[in-house]
Amino acid sequence: MPKLEIKRTYDAPLDVVWQAWADTEQAKQWWGPRGFTAPVVELDERPGGKWRALMIGPDGTELWQHGVYRELVPRKRLVYTFIWDKDPDHEMLVSVDFAAKGKKTEIAFQQTGFKSDDERKGHNDGWNESFDRLAEYLNQVKGGKKPKTAKGEAHARR
Repeated sequence: MPKLEIKRTYDAPLDVVWQAWADTEQAKQWWGPRGFTAPVVELDERPGGKWRALMIGPDGTELWQHGVYRELVPRKRLVYTFIWDKDPDHEMLVSVDFAAKGKKTEIAFQQTGFKSDDERKGHNDGWNESFDRLAEYLNQVKGGKKPKTAKGEAHARR
């Protein structure tokens, strides 16, 4: 099955983009496709550490996902497993490389382990919408605006 590769350049410094991925409260602001919320994001960012997230779709569907960090080089690289709770025996692998490009940041995202072309397409659509939301979030942060926080969100542990 082919892998999914996405490259994006964000109009924000590397430290700001890295924190948007590393900080649970910031990740909640952009995690998931458009129209989804992520009231639970737990990130134990260290090799062997676990992550877990809950995305809630516009129709109220709850989608839990989790995995384990395989590699973490701050401000440079994340590698982690990606597993949907509803399909616990199907493990995918995600890597994200971060690079400063002047005052901007480039990410190179890759995901492997899809069962089908349809699954890959679904993840492509979802990640691209998430990355669009990340760009919008970074523009808010850069503009000095405090992002809105969803009411009633669960507190994540770090």
